Amino acid sequence: MNQLEEGIVIETNGNLAKVQASRHGDCKNCGACPGDQAMVVEVINDIGARKGQFVAFEVKEENLLKSSLVLFVLPLAAAAAGAALGNLLSAGLGLSGSIPAIIGGLLLFGLSLVYVRHYDRKANAKKDYPVIKKIII
Repeated sequence: MNQLEEGIVIETNGNLAKVQASRHGDCKNCGACPGDQAMVVEVINDIGARKGQFVAFEVKEENLLKSSLVLFVLPLAAAAAGAALGNLLSAGLGLSGSIPAIIGGLLLFGLSLVYVRHYDRKANAKKDYPVIKKIII
């Protein structure tokens, strides 16, 4: 499913444009992006929109969901799994205390952050940009 967003073209460069888009309710609740009122999105400009025009662009919702899961859920799940694994290993090795659980949680959390960085680089290399669908004004 795709989602239509609106914004003003602030810069064009070939078939790409930078659009200043108003933040919708999902963005305001998330707060991951800097700025309270607007964000700048790089979009594909195949229809020839010019600077200052108000446009509607399509964002693939699956990309938003996948990115949210990788960015927020994966590190938390990895930390919990690492803590549980560290706790199980400490019991199996006859160790006591919560230090092995803490080490396991931090280790898997760190590995998940490495994956998040890899995912981000792969997503940027893929260049799966939103696409301008129509010029409104």
